[in-house]
Amino acid sequence: MINTVINDKTTQTQQDRREEFSTKVNILKALAITLVVSGHLEFSLLGMFTPYSFQLALFFFISGYLFKDKYIDDVFTFVKRRIQTLLVPYFLYDAFYLCVTVLIAKLTGHFWGQPISLKNFLITPFLNGHQFDLACPLWFVTQLFMTMIVFLFLFRVLKKAKDNKYFHLGVFAVLGFLAIPVAKIFPVDPFMLIVIRTMFSLFFVYLGYYYRHYIEEHINIFTVKWFAIVVVVQSVLWLFNRDFDPEHGIGLSYVLVWARFDQQIIVPVITSLTGIWASLFTVKIFYPYLKDVKFIKQMGENTYHIMANHLLVMYIITAIFLKMNGIPVSERANHDIYWIYNPVQTTYLYFVLTMVISTYVGVGLQFIRKNILHIDTKR
Repeated sequence: MINTVINDKTTQTQQDRREEFSTKVNILKALAITLVVSGHLEFSLLGMFTPYSFQLALFFFISGYLFKDKYIDDVFTFVKRRIQTLLVPYFLYDAFYLCVTVLIAKLTGHFWGQPISLKNFLITPFLNGHQFDLACPLWFVTQLFMTMIVFLFLFRVLKKAKDNKYFHLGVFAVLGFLAIPVAKIFPVDPFMLIVIRTMFSLFFVYLGYYYRHYIEEHINIFTVKWFAIVVVVQSVLWLFNRDFDPEHGIGLSYVLVWARFDQQIIVPVITSLTGIWASLFTVKIFYPYLKDVKFIKQMGENTYHIMANHLLVMYIITAIFLKMNGIPVSERANHDIYWIYNPVQTTYLYFVLTMVISTYVGVGLQFIRKNILHIDTKR
């Protein structure tokens, strides 16, 4: 009887810990995608961090954080699941945005993308992912796929060579820090673009893995001392910032999709590290207040769909604003894909509407997948 009670309590404790872990991950993912959307609207939710100074590194970090050791010896299952969860929905969205882009072109006379071809449909997604402008944020998905496959094989090799966490961290850190000099030394052709992005992202994938296994439950990095260090470091980094006007170029921000780091050498890596710490700290602080908010959970569970659809939602909102103000929708074609109507007045309305609509689009698609198509949604 006593053993039964103890086992029940142990089981309940384990279940509670799993639920807490899942909730924290969802909050962190929700924060990450929120930072991406706000970045495309050119404002920052975290004042000391400019848009795109760490957001993509945070997503790679989360992927490493969720990496399971069992896949080290089960390569086939890992590759199969990454194809199912990353590439299959990617090419479904690719087909969808092909149709949307053609439809918009017929309505407005402007084609938001590259010429239609098998190469642009099947190959360009792995090169730069900008075959269709409205779906261009999904370039991250194919890069994540390539990064995770390389990570698995490289990690296997490193563990066989020397099973030492500091050795592994050192190798991945070297790759991350060398990515930027490599981008300055070699011409950034399509092949080198993939190499540079993969080198940079591998470091943050392993950092996520390292944090979960060797830091999270062993070292408290959220003390006043750590907070002061991050604030001081980010304050110093701000001296390198030039993100105040497009003519100034970029500073703390970097454009990973094109391997564009301007004159920076190590600043993008450092600001990614401080940004990831700030994100983890934010989740820790706000967890008690957000853990029971259903919408936050839904955001975290639908980051893929938010990433895929938020530019289309913004496009539709802009079309509505233009219609309300008697301006031809064709005016939209005179600007880039990120242009929004009257940003001084509308930016935050765009942000709220885009997050809500794209999240519930994802919720709806998940419902259809699970309850109508009866496709297993477990990853």
